Amino acid sequence: QVQLVESGGGLVQAGGSLTLSCTASKSILGFNTMGWYRQAPGKERELVAIRTRFGITNYVDSVKGRFTFSRDNAKNTVYLQMNSLRPEDTAVYYCNVAIMTGIHYWGQGTQVTVSS
Repeated sequence: QVQLVESGGGLVQAGGSLTLSCTASKSILGFNTMGWYRQAPGKERELVAIRTRFGITNYVDSVKGRFTFSRDNAKNTVYLQMNSLRPEDTAVYYCNVAIMTGIHYWGQGTQVTVSS
């Protein structure tokens, strides 16, 4: 069992920045993948950024060049630095990890609202 606790969401004006954090209840070194997803009202949950245990990070096209995934192994924490935010980035953001067995765990979600 893995617990994920997210923080860092909030209200920001377009063009602003936010950093989301996700702290896991155990070492993140053992995870197969770690990622951030988001779900806007009336839309399906979509992948924003994902990093494999091999260190490869992929981003959805709409956030490339604006969002950056990072990690702090000592703190069992991953981050999503979000710059140049747009109103269309408004969503609930979820942290996700997959362990080696393929089981996925989700955080509780954190709201990001970008005003125009």
